[in-house]
Amino acid sequence: MGRIVKETLHAKGIDIGIYTTNFESEFISLTDIARYKSDDPTAVIQNWMRNRDVIEFLGLWERLHNPDFKPLEFEGFRKQAGANAFTMSPKKWIEATDAIGIVSKAGRYGGTYAHSDIAMSFATWISPEF
Repeated sequence: MGRIVKETLHAKGIDIGIYTTNFESEFISLTDIARYKSDDPTAVIQNWMRNRDVIEFLGLWERLHNPDFKPLEFEGFRKQAGANAFTMSPKKWIEATDAIGIVSKAGRYGGTYAHSDIAMSFATWISPEF
């Protein structure tokens, strides 16, 4: 991994963490964006990821940007998405599909980050004003 630059964006009264790798891809904190909606950002992110349209969008993004994406695992999730019993977490998505568009970091300054394309979709789902 190359040089990481961390920044903070202030929007809708919250600070949103952003990091850039090699000045190419921006990854924006979904955890910070979710705090606009709830004190439990993990639940907000997981609810968003349960949506069939979101799973299809994530799968399309990964197919376009990730040569190591696992399409068979994606198809299994796509078929289940939207069902009442379907659950999805960033960790489950990343581990099963080898996704690169969403990153989950543990510990201090951790959280769920997503490529700017994906983060904008999430922010719009939270509030069209984003």
